[in-house]
Parts: sequence; structure tokens; C-alpha cells
Amino acid sequence: MRKLSFVVLLALLAIILLAADESRIPSMPAAVSSNAVASLKGGIQLFSLMGVGPRKTWDDITNQVYVMNLSSGKWSDGRPVPGVAGRLGASAVGANGQVYLFGGYVVDAQGIEITVSDVNAYVPQDRRWYRAADIPVPVDGAVIGINHHDRYIYLVGGRSKNGPVNNVQVYDVEKDSWSQATPLPGAPVFGHAGGLVDDTIVYIDGAAKNTAGGVPYVASDECWQGKIDRKDPNKIEWSKLPSHPGPAHFGIAGGGAERDHKIFFSGGTAAPHNFKGLGYDGQPAEPSPFTFAYDLHGKRWETISENAVDPRADSRGILATPLGPLVLGGMAKSQAVTSRVTLLPKK
Repeated sequence: MRKLSFVVLLALLAIILLAADESRIPSMPAAVSSNAVASLKGGIQLFSLMGVGPRKTWDDITNQVYVMNLSSGKWSDGRPVPGVAGRLGASAVGANGQVYLFGGYVVDAQGIEITVSDVNAYVPQDRRWYRAADIPVPVDGAVIGINHHDRYIYLVGGRSKNGPVNNVQVYDVEKDSWSQATPLPGAPVFGHAGGLVDDTIVYIDGAAKNTAGGVPYVASDECWQGKIDRKDPNKIEWSKLPSHPGPAHFGIAGGGAERDHKIFFSGGTAAPHNFKGLGYDGQPAEPSPFTFAYDLHGKRWETISENAVDPRADSRGILATPLGPLVLGGMAKSQAVTSRVTLLPKK
């Protein structure tokens, strides 16, 4: 017991020292954008999965996994995700000591994007992947969250082969099975942002189909909150929220922090864009410097920062850690793919 306590103490000391100087948080081994992210061990073990590299070409999409332990402050290579190609726009979450990776899309040499139904689970201590039950409606660009003691994982919206969907798909970790929850109340979207805390889903914005002609997708500015029934995980009571701070509506990083009872959001762009950082009108997309949060206890939006030094788009989530909220990689200014890890302010 004394030995275990000493190890824990050393780990906490290392994290405190790391937090004292943000510049000491090491960058990932490689730059990636549209990478799925997840954490285990209370936010001490961090994962970046797949994504596209600095060339932003179909053959620069990777299936590599990078793992960081905050207690050591070092990155290492995990076992690559199975399959012949890497994916973009996948969603990931940690549960019961494993990382679950959902969907996403692959890109071929002709630039054709194909959304996949794959669900892969990673056991870090064994460096082993195994296949779980496929997503009933394959999606990319979905919001993800976990509820009820690491049992139910929620995939909220996303893009399928025919465009955005309003499905809320629930994966039961214990039974390796799927069910459908109360669907999204607003326009179906993908590339939206959000999280799940206190039995509550919050999601904002994203790209919706353009029914007026012209570009295929336009930005949504809708914000929604969904209360999950404690007895029935498939029953969600949705209500509309007021508009959030900041100008971004697509590719925002989002994630819940249970300790703070907040959903954090950062970066993103004003209009929908592709994985190269170009809008559907051909114009380059620039990341917003806004970081903000929805306070579930206070039932209000709060602006945390309007002038981020290193704003991002297309990092697939915000990870709650002992240091604070972290963003891993993504697309920085001038559509540059980055390896940097950014610690977001909480107030």
C-alpha cells in the first residue's frame, strides 16, 4: 500500500510540475488534424487516433495512435488502428480501461469519401485491438459522450452516405449492442461540437444540408440540450439553448468536464470546410480564437477567452485532465496541421 501511494504521489507531482509551465507539455510525435481523441485513468492517459498529416492528401491520412501519460510527460506509439487505411472524422471515448473508436470516413486517390461502420476497441495494457459491433447507421463527424458508469456511449448526429442524420445511437459497452435514442430535434448536422456531463448532452452548430442550392452544406447556429432519462438510456428530453459566444459554427472542439459540470468549446471556423481547410466555396477557413463553456449548474454560456494565441479547428474533442482541458493537434492558422498540445483556460 505504501509503495502504491508513493507511485501515485510521484505521478501527481509530475503533473503539477507540467501544469506549472504549459510550454513543457510536449507536442505529439506527428502533426495531425481531424484526429479522434480519448482519455483514460481520470485524464492522465491521453490518446490521439488517426487523422491527416501536414500534406493534407489522401495518402497522408494515417492509422497511427499516439499515447501520452501525463505522469511522465512523454508520448509513445500505440498499436495502429487495424485496416488498410486511416480515417478522418472518427469519434473516440475511454470506458472501462479501453478506448472505443467509432466510424469516420476514408478517402481514396480520386478524393471520394466513404463513411464506415467500423467500431474498434483498444486495450492499452495489451496493445491489442478487437472489433466490436458495427454502427447501425455509419457516421463521421458525430458528437460523442458516455453515461451511466461507463456503460452507454452516445453517438449524436453525424454524416452518413446520404448526408447528415438526426440519429442518436447508443452503444451498450456491457452487451456490445446498439439501440436508438430520441433523435435530434433540429436540422440534422455533422461537424458539430458537444459533450455529455451530468446525464445531459449539449451540442452546437455543425453543417446542415443547403436546401437553397449552391454549396452543399451551410453552417447551423442551433444549440441544443438533451436530458437523458435515468431509468431509460434511450429517452432524451431535448430543449433549445440560446446562441453561444463567438463566431465559429463548424469544426469546434468540444468536450465535457464532470468535475466542473461544464461542456467546453474552443476554436472552429465560421463556415463548413473540408479536411484540407477549404470551405465549400473554395475559400480558406481560419480558426476562431474563442473559448467558451456551457455551465450546466448555472444554465448559462460563459466566455472564457476571446483571444487564443494558438486557435484550432478540427481537433475532434477536448479532453478533461488534471491539468485542465486539453486540445491535441488540429488545424491552426493558415490551414497548417499542427502537433501542438494546448491547455485551455477554465475561467
